[in-house]
Amino acid sequence: MGFRFVLALLILHVPGIAFGIEISGIRFEETAQVSGTTLKLKGAGLRKRAFFKVYAIGLYVAAPGSDIISQTGPKRIDIHMLRDVDAETFTRALVDGMAPNHGEAEMKALEPRIAQLSAIMAGLKEAKEGMAIALDWQPGAGTIVTVDAKPGGKPIEGEDFYRALLRIWVGEQPVQDDLKKALLGGS
Repeated sequence: MGFRFVLALLILHVPGIAFGIEISGIRFEETAQVSGTTLKLKGAGLRKRAFFKVYAIGLYVAAPGSDIISQTGPKRIDIHMLRDVDAETFTRALVDGMAPNHGEAEMKALEPRIAQLSAIMAGLKEAKEGMAIALDWQPGAGTIVTVDAKPGGKPIEGEDFYRALLRIWVGEQPVQDDLKKALLGGS
């Protein structure tokens, strides 16, 4: 047996070695399925407010390119809550993250879809610690919100809305610079 073969066997059988990323105890798998497409984890990071950990977030895309926002095809924003946040605060934080990346007219055009997302979150009453919230872009369907693997309301139309969501974390003015870098895989 050659050295490389033995090394490969050791790596495959050593407990604790796995693919993907772990952030604050949350495991982001290497791939995710959205709309029949296998997406790859681009990156994952931790959203903080002051000294508090709010959520761990992962970004899944079909192509590894750097222009994630204008990339076509399915995508996933995978959020895992690390603390309880009421629905209104959660939604307000998303809107506050969108505003610096969009002009007044763009924000006005997004209002009905923001209201739809707000209604979905209001139905939950609270984004509780441990809750998993996936925001999937499914071409032809829209933004699909799932909470703990269960559908959360009707799809939200418009790829412009999903791009607005992405800009919260990876836009020109992200909510947190180190989080943007982490979501883009350190690039």
